[in-house]
Amino acid sequence: MIKKLLKKGFSKSAVARKLGISRDTVRRYANAPDDYVPKINRKPVINSVDPYLPYIATMLETARDEGVEIPTTVIYDEIVKLGYDDSLRWLQQVMRRYELRKRTKDDEPLIRFETKAGQQMQVDWVEFPKDNLSAFVATMGYSRASYVEYVDNEKVETLLGCHRR
Repeated sequence: MIKKLLKKGFSKSAVARKLGISRDTVRRYANAPDDYVPKINRKPVINSVDPYLPYIATMLETARDEGVEIPTTVIYDEIVKLGYDDSLRWLQQVMRRYELRKRTKDDEPLIRFETKAGQQMQVDWVEFPKDNLSAFVATMGYSRASYVEYVDNEKVETLLGCHRR
């Protein structure tokens, strides 16, 4: 997308503003070869709440079955007894991010899906109608590393090409 916007006549500063990235990033990718794919060597993020998710899910499901709601402070107190050593605020953020309360209300099981390295990849399209562009987004299941490629169509041939790259 950087190269496409530069070809349309946008300045590097304008491209940076439009995409929400730094000018140095625009410069680096503008000077890279067309087939350049960055390598991301990022370790998976280990969340301090993850080991307690099954216990939290059980608590929320039991509360739902009994028709009551458990305050997050009570959940915090319970998992602290089990060894949780992070903050209440972090627990609140994780519960909001994973939508834990909504999941139990909708009877959706709360299971963190883990895979081995290189075993699974999730893909989706993100559409930018104003720019007549789409982004192919692929996220690896183990490392959560993402690959993004901007294209001007969502045809099967394009999808397969994005998968290969």
